[in-house]
Amino acid sequence: MARETTMPVISTEAALVGVVPMAGRAARLAGLPCSKEILPVDCTGGGQPRPVCEHLLDELRVAGIENLYLVIRDGKWDIPACLGDGSQLGVHIAYLMMGLSWGTPYSIDQAYPFVRERRVVVGFPDMCFADSGMFARALEYQAGCGADVVLGLFPADRPHKSDMVDMDVACRVTQIQIKPAATNLHHTWGIAVWTPAFTELLHRFLLSHRLTAAESPELYVGDVVRAAMEAGLDVRGVQVSARPFVDIGTLEDLQRVPG
Repeated sequence: MARETTMPVISTEAALVGVVPMAGRAARLAGLPCSKEILPVDCTGGGQPRPVCEHLLDELRVAGIENLYLVIRDGKWDIPACLGDGSQLGVHIAYLMMGLSWGTPYSIDQAYPFVRERRVVVGFPDMCFADSGMFARALEYQAGCGADVVLGLFPADRPHKSDMVDMDVACRVTQIQIKPAATNLHHTWGIAVWTPAFTELLHRFLLSHRLTAAESPELYVGDVVRAAMEAGLDVRGVQVSARPFVDIGTLEDLQRVPG
């Protein structure tokens, strides 16, 4: 008689995982002595600079997201040398290597085989956030409404560098303007939570774009979110901070960091 086996039940918390894309080339910050993601920055103005990505990792940990995939590329070995296995930050870090360099969506999709059945939380390692608790707010909202994608919204003080988001009265995203020269919208997204439905759409969307990606303009995550909306996925937004974030992707913005 064949032995009866049962599949383990994955709890809601165990099924939650973070993905942090770190494979960028930081071309707008040429001459840095290290990878942009570990540049010492005082995000809070408290006088104690630390690797900028640690602010994000702290926020993920506080929200209960302890299992993280960090996506890096060849040559950015200073990141694992700095962060190690994450134990000093109270998280578990696994590193994934990025082969393609066609934009952030491809970096996120590198985690597809490992997260395809998980609820995924995405944050960006070169941002300074003025408020805490943003991931907890986004996760609570997603758990309550069951949306396929929840974008965590912030006031936008640099619309021409942001994905500007419009919503209806039910907080369903109706429009995403990517780096508009002019806009009447006021909020951008800086973090996201999504279900396996969006992870699968992202993966299939990118498979269909790989043949032309080398000749096409850079693809943004906002482009894939638009595709999800067109495909009928439930995409919503929730404000998670009353203050803008600072993206240190340029020298001009790096000078805006409080510390």
